[in-house]
Amino acid sequence: MQKKLLTMAVAGALAAPALAVAQSTTEVYGTINMAFGQFKYGEGTAVNFDDTTAIPTTGANASQASVSKMDVSSGGSNFGIRARENLGGGLAAWVQLENGAPMERSNDISEGVTTRNSAIGMQGGFGNIFIGQWTTPWSDLDSLWGIGTVGYWGPVTAIIGRRENTGNSPNYGCANTGRGVPGSCNPNESTGGVGHAFWRRFSNAVFYQSPVMAGVQVKLAYQTNDSKTSGQVSTNADASAYSMSVQWAGMGGRARIGAGYDRHKDWTSVGGSDNGYTVKGGWNFGVIDVGFAYETMKYKCLGNVPGTTTPGQYAALCASDGDIKAKQYGLALAVPVGPGSIRASYAVAKDLEGPVTSTASTGIATTHMSNTGAKQYNVGYEHRFSKRTNVGIGYAKIDNKANAAFTWSGAPHNQSGASPAALNGSDVSTFFVSMTHRF
Repeated sequence: MQKKLLTMAVAGALAAPALAVAQSTTEVYGTINMAFGQFKYGEGTAVNFDDTTAIPTTGANASQASVSKMDVSSGGSNFGIRARENLGGGLAAWVQLENGAPMERSNDISEGVTTRNSAIGMQGGFGNIFIGQWTTPWSDLDSLWGIGTVGYWGPVTAIIGRRENTGNSPNYGCANTGRGVPGSCNPNESTGGVGHAFWRRFSNAVFYQSPVMAGVQVKLAYQTNDSKTSGQVSTNADASAYSMSVQWAGMGGRARIGAGYDRHKDWTSVGGSDNGYTVKGGWNFGVIDVGFAYETMKYKCLGNVPGTTTPGQYAALCASDGDIKAKQYGLALAVPVGPGSIRASYAVAKDLEGPVTSTASTGIATTHMSNTGAKQYNVGYEHRFSKRTNVGIGYAKIDNKANAAFTWSGAPHNQSGASPAALNGSDVSTFFVSMTHRF
């Protein structure tokens, strides 16, 4: 009897760690997304610093010749660690640490430990609530329609949600000349890489995702005003942001649609709030899957310090107080072909509307509202070898108007060799072979 009890005790002791493991899990995961091919920047528009003079044909401000180059790019590659512990009663605690995976050599690599979706949270019957840095409810809606891209050269990384684009491409509501540069949109925020763009992740933020009920889910996010200042009157800022969305999926998963709203306080101009609306969705007909997206944004352009007649830091770019309006839309499709699919998309950024005007003789580059739009299209075939590995081939192009500078995230440096941001008016194109592996 004693021997039997001893055997049971030993078995119980050995089983205890196994039970603990069953209640807590940790995994390493990632997505490696690479492309090789030819990349081309078309001729850029000449820069004129004074409307009273001719467009320069020589010197630093002359139009830039086109350039074609071979390139290896890493688009959105990442790796991370997830941990989850079941606490009982349907409650679980979780944490995720995610970092970009720069798979190509660069002299300006500045990846941190948690540059992508990283947070800690609790999940239960009430939904999921977490704090940290994460994609916004606005950006999450891209999964409903962005089915038309092979690799990553598509509208979600170029046109839709990216009116301001990346790097130093201009937000026409202010002199956005780069992260943390005086005169940029909310330099305190942009220094941290989350800045003013509608597509960017929120950081220093609180998030909530409701349970899915009858196919409906609500998502909310609030980025705190941790960068609030109380210094000089002309630069006081109390920047914060809200993002929210509601989405529905039904008809056996064939139908999907979502709507989002964002509000960014004190981001373009102190004393004003930018805001935007978006609708995205799609329908899978079986023989073809179709997606669509529409969005509109308003950026506040305040020429004077709120409550005064004193010119503010954005006055040079504002003819008068008012809104700068932007509209983008896109269509996408995927056609199954054996174990793969043909994918294509088309997106348009309309010319901006608003009070921004010329800044002749000020030493600041002239800004125009006309010819600020662009069109983007891509087509390709992606072959699925397994649930984890895809290989694709495709072509993608962005037609920039004279005062537009759209490009893709992950693009190589332009004609200057110093920046991945396209020059104004420079069309960008690539013919590529891509490979994606998930683990």
